[in-house]
Amino acid sequence: MNHMEEVRKLRAIVEPHYNCAQSLLVPFADVAGISKEKAMDLGFLFGGGMHHGSVCGTLTAAYMILGMAGYGKDEASALLRTFKEKHGDEMCRNLLAKSAAAGLVKKQHCDGLVFEMCEYLDNLFNSRES
Repeated sequence: MNHMEEVRKLRAIVEPHYNCAQSLLVPFADVAGISKEKAMDLGFLFGGGMHHGSVCGTLTAAYMILGMAGYGKDEASALLRTFKEKHGDEMCRNLLAKSAAAGLVKKQHCDGLVFEMCEYLDNLFNSRES
């Protein structure tokens, strides 16, 4: 199963709930060099912008994955710049408010961000291997 297939599978599970950060960390545990169980634990408190609307959990998880995969500040800065250009913000509460105003339900919004980040990471990692 590739990363996107696993991400989609996790986002479809209702119980146990995989938050946005866990939904990236668990499939990318292989890249990060940790077990899926450790990835689940690591991401637990990062969903919902650290449970208080702070930085989006998909972005936080992606930063953790990049760091554990040996990437540095340049790649992290490029990721943040790309994310902010596309979404206008990196704060969970602001992203959710914007999507709600556009008529999207939270799950649909968060699923979209998780899928997008998975694709971004896979493209980055595949370009390094080429």
